[in-house]
Amino acid sequence: MTNMKALSFKLRQKTVDIIMAGGGGHIGGDMSVIDILMQLYLKEMNVSPENAEDPDRDRFVLSKGHSMEAYYAVLCEAGFLKMNDVMQKFSRFGSEYIGHPNNHLKGIEMNSGSLGHGLPVAVGMAIAGKMDKQNYRVYTVLGDGELAEGSVWEGAMAGHNYRLDNLCVIVDRNRLQISGNTEDVMKQDIQEDRWAAFGWHTISCNGNDFDELADAFMKAKSYKGDPSVIIANTVKGYGSAVMENKSSWHHHLPDKEEYHQIMQDLKAKEAAAENE
Repeated sequence: MTNMKALSFKLRQKTVDIIMAGGGGHIGGDMSVIDILMQLYLKEMNVSPENAEDPDRDRFVLSKGHSMEAYYAVLCEAGFLKMNDVMQKFSRFGSEYIGHPNNHLKGIEMNSGSLGHGLPVAVGMAIAGKMDKQNYRVYTVLGDGELAEGSVWEGAMAGHNYRLDNLCVIVDRNRLQISGNTEDVMKQDIQEDRWAAFGWHTISCNGNDFDELADAFMKAKSYKGDPSVIIANTVKGYGSAVMENKSSWHHHLPDKEEYHQIMQDLKAKEAAAENE
């Protein structure tokens, strides 16, 4: 059985190396969201390189598309992409391996990056599944800073209106965005109450804990009649004290000293997880 916790710190190391190879990336949000992506692609979703064209496969949209480096690491682990290709081509001129999702690459359903688009598109995918009487589920991950976009709430209204119980939103609730704390930039109050007011089934969990994530996804899948949202409470920059809970690490490129310390921290946590 895969030790998901140990693997998460290994994939964080690969994510950092992707960023270093490309000369940039959104490291803080990568570190907060990677456990969610792992749980989806390695445990929850009915999607694989073998059934990537199956009409009944599950769909995923990374609405917070700037966390692409973590997405690359997980897609490689799931067998959709090759790490050597990512490392050699990421952020190179003319490359398909860009800093946001590109659906020319296997395993990626939708180009994203313009915040607020993921949920409305996921709503459309979920409606299509209902109309075609297919059993697939649709998942989308939003950043909490993204929730200031009005199109998110238009999508939320539509999700409830059409009773899309085949749709699950995951909010990466790390409470930091490019310009600071989310509550200072655009106060969000209690996320659970806000989504419930739009008619959604709300679930809260520690988004950096695989047991809690598994339980949250099980509850979402079993709930019928309305879409579900998982408020995944995470830590921006999770894995190293150099980065954790610091908005300045939204897209900071580590220098040599920072890189060494981050990798040392992540390797230590990987080793500790392997011995648990």
